[in-house]
Amino acid sequence: MGKLDGKSVIVTGASRGIGAEIARVFASEGGRVVCAARTLHEGEHQFEGSLDSTVEAIKEAGGEAIAVAANISESEDCQKLVHAARDAYGPIDVLVNNAALTYFVPVKDYPLNRWMRSWAVNFHAPFILSQLVLEEMIGRKTGSIVNISSGAAIGPGRGPYGDDPRWIGGGTCYGAEKAALERFTQGLAAEVYQYDISVSCVSPSPVVPTPGRPGRREPRADGESRAGARERAGRQGEWSRDVQSGPPQGVRPDRPGQGHRVRRSRQRVQPDLMSAEC
Repeated sequence: MGKLDGKSVIVTGASRGIGAEIARVFASEGGRVVCAARTLHEGEHQFEGSLDSTVEAIKEAGGEAIAVAANISESEDCQKLVHAARDAYGPIDVLVNNAALTYFVPVKDYPLNRWMRSWAVNFHAPFILSQLVLEEMIGRKTGSIVNISSGAAIGPGRGPYGDDPRWIGGGTCYGAEKAALERFTQGLAAEVYQYDISVSCVSPSPVVPTPGRPGRREPRADGESRAGARERAGRQGEWSRDVQSGPPQGVRPDRPGQGHRVRRSRQRVQPDLMSAEC
């Protein structure tokens, strides 16, 4: 018997990194997992990983899963995702808002369209998806929503700041989004407590740099400059956040059925688990 036998689960950003790991673990516990991301097939993204690969791994292990290609920065795709999940597995029991996107660019240089798109993925999509699944969760008086946050939600505090690369690497937008997501989680947990719906926020503390993320040295080909290696890796491309191996951990319920508080966990991570928005 698995802990999620017969439960219908949506995991966003499930083509690679923590999202793929969550999908695999939930499926191993009997969940019927809807894996959502933009990257359906291998080769469609600059990084390894795809929904096809995640679903194939789940099925090879005896689990049940389907892939739904969706760009959750668009509200129409959020609706399409939830409708597809319901058509496949019935009412949604668990929603994991994992997909994340950021561009490591200082605020003074941040293109407005990228800023808006980052907020659409990291904050607006969890709101939209939560609202969509709550339609049935409230009526059934059961369900769970899990939001994946980040240590970036904790800012640099008071100055002086010096030249610490953690604060000058362009992570202001991402940190602000994750801080907002944690406050959203607490507020939503209080709102739906009366319906016995759990809303949790998990914040991995270890950081595994995505290729191209500031602070990571890219492997260079023969004769290639370091700048060339960074350009090849797409330093100004789309990167996501902290990655942990295995299922979400470090969450403590205050009492049964109540929204959970965040407890930042200290865990060992596999260095080869890297993630970019999917």
